[in-house]
Amino acid sequence: MNSKKPTTTTARPDHGSGLRFAFYGRTSTTRHQDRVSSQGWQRDMADELVGGHGQVVATYFDVGTSRRVPWRQRPQAAQLMTETSSPESAIDAIVVGEYERAFTCTQFATLYSWSNRHGIQLWLPETAGPVDLSNRDHRALMSLLATQSQREVLRARHRVLAAMHNQATQQGRYLGGRPPYGYQLVDAGPHPNPTDARWGRRLQRLAPDPRTAPHVAWIFRQRLAGHSVASIARHRNDRGVPCPSSADPDRNRHRTRGAWTLRTVAVILANPRYTGRQTWNRRATDTRGPAATPALSGKAAHLALVTEQDFIAAQQIRAARPAHDGRTRRFARAGLIHCGVCDRRLDSHWNHGRATYRRRHGYNSTQCAGQSRPKTLYIREDYLVEEISIRLGERGNDGHDTPELDRPRHRRVAAALRDSRKIIVYDHAGWRLKEIDSS
Repeated sequence: MNSKKPTTTTARPDHGSGLRFAFYGRTSTTRHQDRVSSQGWQRDMADELVGGHGQVVATYFDVGTSRRVPWRQRPQAAQLMTETSSPESAIDAIVVGEYERAFTCTQFATLYSWSNRHGIQLWLPETAGPVDLSNRDHRALMSLLATQSQREVLRARHRVLAAMHNQATQQGRYLGGRPPYGYQLVDAGPHPNPTDARWGRRLQRLAPDPRTAPHVAWIFRQRLAGHSVASIARHRNDRGVPCPSSADPDRNRHRTRGAWTLRTVAVILANPRYTGRQTWNRRATDTRGPAATPALSGKAAHLALVTEQDFIAAQQIRAARPAHDGRTRRFARAGLIHCGVCDRRLDSHWNHGRATYRRRHGYNSTQCAGQSRPKTLYIREDYLVEEISIRLGERGNDGHDTPELDRPRHRRVAAALRDSRKIIVYDHAGWRLKEIDSS
């Protein structure tokens, strides 16, 4: 019989005639695990299991691959399946050093069905030999091992994320990643874990970068003065100020070293790290556990480039766009009126000399023009002032119908809405006040 060339062949003592095994093992990381040690103990488990039944003639070992990845998407596991199922294969059985290193969820059942089709046995230390799912005890054991493997993944993930969340919120610890523009990394002393400290590991923290920190402070000052994000970006480009990817190219190799963009400025203005507080998990994608909520340190962890008051004020700024006549239209309730149909903000719109707000459903979307869509919402600002001011306890009516004369009162009502953390929800049936979810 012609034999194939195995991926990796390890010289072992000849056990005489018997089954020819392909060994499979896996380690998930290379940073925190030693491949040689991990492969060694898994191989020892497999050799002890097959002793007296045959010998391992080929080794397949995946490194840096999560157990959640299906076998056909793991480099070595996929190669094992391809070569073992070949008509020229010299493999009679596959032996795994430990179930939890190789499988999770339904992966074993899938591989077992595949191996049966090709006449290949699957050997596990947990069953002390080949697995036989026609055996009731083996079925129960495989179900238990699958559940245990999945539970181990979830528990490990939860513990790591919970620890990182606590380190960020309670300790203000820097947990890695590129430092934001305006900061640099400096030494923060020995690692708090005594063992890590003996190994020489040290913590890092953020500190103002003398080259770029002044630009961050300038950006916030301009925004608080009412300048648009676009004008700030243009000014930086006109003055030849290096953008973040150009200022720190070694840590931004994945970015093009071009110019300042609107998003570059917007990201800086929205980053709470500039207040001196540490953050983690700002772009949370999970919906459960500690990974579901962004973390913000309870106290300052590094020097601030902007005060918390100025940072919060900058989030409320909406730059006014000059009208055709050169005048600047200001809308007191910009961002405070939401559509009751789609829950999006109404656009500020100046019409017939008055401040109005509208929501045109279906525009700039994937809907075709002929499809049905909700009617456009339209409301005048001065129509809302009287009823809202009464409900919020704002008294008095100057009797004027001219928007410019009534503007101070509009601003007072808008300030009352913000102070009470309320927004206006408006639809074709009317309007109502809704509290903003503080969570």
